[in-house]
Order: sequence, then C-alpha cells, then structure tokens
Amino acid sequence: QLQLVESGGGLVQPGGSLRLSCAASGTILSSFSIYPMGWYRQPPGKQRELVAAIMRGGSTNYADSVKGRFTISRDSAKKTVYLQMNSLKPEDTAVYYCNNYPPANSWGQGTQVTVSS
Repeated sequence: QLQLVESGGGLVQPGGSLRLSCAASGTILSSFSIYPMGWYRQPPGKQRELVAAIMRGGSTNYADSVKGRFTISRDSAKKTVYLQMNSLKPEDTAVYYCNNYPPANSWGQGTQVTVSS
C-alpha cells in the first residue's frame, strides 16, 4: 500500500502553467518505476476522471481533453510522479489526485487547481 501526497496546485490565469507533484511512500516493491501511476481530477459537482497515466515501461496515456497540454512523468529515485500542465483552461479547475492506474490505494487529499481570471 502506497501513501501518496499531492502538491503544487493553486490559482492560475487561463493560459498559465502549473506543475503538480505526487510523492509516494510506504511499501514500495523493488522500484517505484514498476507501478503504473495516474493523475485524476474531480471538477466541482462531477465525478473523478482519469487525466493521465504512465505505465511501467514509461509509455503514457492522456484524456482527450488534455492531450498536447499536459505531460505526466516520474522520477523513480525520488518516488515522485509529476503532472506538467500548460495552456490551462477554466474547465481544468478541479481537485487533482494521484493513485495507481487503475486506482488501488486510498485517495489522498488531492491538490486544488483553480483556473480563473
């Protein structure tokens, strides 16, 4: 079971950028790189959805709504997953969470991203 702590959210104007971080701790088998990880988000009043995922070999998947704007990456030595978000739009406003892909851990508190002028 991993413990995951998200950070890096905030208030940003449309067109701006943010980088989210997800630090993992707990029982990590051999290498953090073996875990498929995902970033998810829950907009106000809506269900949680997958934003991006990074697989064991490093390949990535993205929701259509963020393709070309968001980039998921990981630093296995630091046991951290990142989400670089560029060209942010108001509809990206949500609480962002990380978890396994598919989700297998308890959800953390997430980090709030608000895109507004």
